[in-house]
Amino acid sequence: MRIEVLGAFGGQSDRCRTTCLVFNGRLALDAGSLAQGLSLERQREIDTIVLSHSHMDHTSSLPFFIENVYDRGSAEINVWASEATTYAIRRYLLNNDAWPDFTRLPNNLLPAVRFRELIEEDPVVLEGLRITPIAVEHRVPTFGFLIEQDNVAVIWSSDTGPTFRFWEIANRTPNLKAVFIETSFDNSMQEIADLSLHLTPRSLVAELAKLERVLPIYIHHMKPPCVEKIRREVDSLGDPRVRFLEQGKVYEF
Repeated sequence: MRIEVLGAFGGQSDRCRTTCLVFNGRLALDAGSLAQGLSLERQREIDTIVLSHSHMDHTSSLPFFIENVYDRGSAEINVWASEATTYAIRRYLLNNDAWPDFTRLPNNLLPAVRFRELIEEDPVVLEGLRITPIAVEHRVPTFGFLIEQDNVAVIWSSDTGPTFRFWEIANRTPNLKAVFIETSFDNSMQEIADLSLHLTPRSLVAELAKLERVLPIYIHHMKPPCVEKIRREVDSLGDPRVRFLEQGKVYEF
């Protein structure tokens, strides 16, 4: 399993933070920076997009990506998402006001984009990956994902506050190689993290206590103003499992 990180955290040079991973060069998980992070040639190789939820930092480059690959002449782009996420994108983004509705272009029978429904804990096989959506705790309906290929599995939290089912599935997956978990705010912003259903290093400790095995744990989704504080606070935990997901890096599992 090859994971290319196009966007996952706010570093010192980032003015905003978006989320997008590419698996095996063919499938994108979220689309916060899909159009910006790949060359036009690479974008044309993406046939499938899986969305965790509707927030802009996870979907904002989707319209530009669709426009970039619209004329490639191959089959439509399949966008997999929950019913709630699909509704939000079609109502507020691909609505012919904010951006053309590419689910009806060039026509209704042969659209450039088709939305496919993800159902909680109902696995789908996409581009050779078995993907299981897991409901996590956020302000809008949001999925994390268990992603499996051959004898390898990783689990991705997306945006979440304290959650439970995610860890139950992590603990029961025998071939799990890594956990990816968000940590958006530093400890001084615990109140806003709790209200917005995100994690801080303090609440991360309670989440990691639910993991019953020793695995690499990759932190992602740090808010740009909080990055340096989060790094210091995570380092002070002294947990050798925990590391920071590196934007622009390719991970092999």
